Amino acid sequence: MRIYSTLMDTIETYAGLSPAAFFTIAALMVVVYKIVCSMFVDPEEFNKPTNNSSINLHHSTPKISEPFQLGDVTEQELRAYDGSDPNKPLLMAIKGQIYDVSSSRMFYGPGGPYSKFAGRDASRALALLSFDPKDLTGNLEGLSDFELEVLQDWAYKFMEKYVKVGQLVAEQTRTEQTDGEEVEESHKHETNGDRQTF
Repeated sequence: MRIYSTLMDTIETYAGLSPAAFFTIAALMVVVYKIVCSMFVDPEEFNKPTNNSSINLHHSTPKISEPFQLGDVTEQELRAYDGSDPNKPLLMAIKGQIYDVSSSRMFYGPGGPYSKFAGRDASRALALLSFDPKDLTGNLEGLSDFELEVLQDWAYKFMEKYVKVGQLVAEQTRTEQTDGEEVEESHKHETNGDRQTF
């Protein structure tokens, strides 16, 4: 009983909370952790049928039969892969790298909790843990070191879980010489200079 009393006094002294509040917050943190971790279900685990369910999850998720490589695309071109066309893969970019998140369509597909991120570079939103539409951008300006670390953690998770299928490039205008005449032409330019890399 003395150890219990000492533990409760220690919690109250160091945390500044009553033991009940401390353990409630700790339990909530565990629940939030489990929810966030469940967003990144391993595709093999997701596709395993459960013993107590007769629902076949394979029919609810459209599959792409071959590995898909997109290459270099602009942010505008990436928007075509937002899940609105079930025959196209579901793609999302982090730090300019595009990942196929089709295996997590229940999260990133239409009606999913993170559907706003599909077809976009969601770097800023992930760094800020934000669902605000204005944060659905690859612009990292003004982010703190902590926010950049959060973004890097997300990038590592995506590298481990999803296949990289391309990278974002920016549209820029250049002048090209053709037979002595200057012709203005639109071309793609890598955006790595616009993004912070780690």
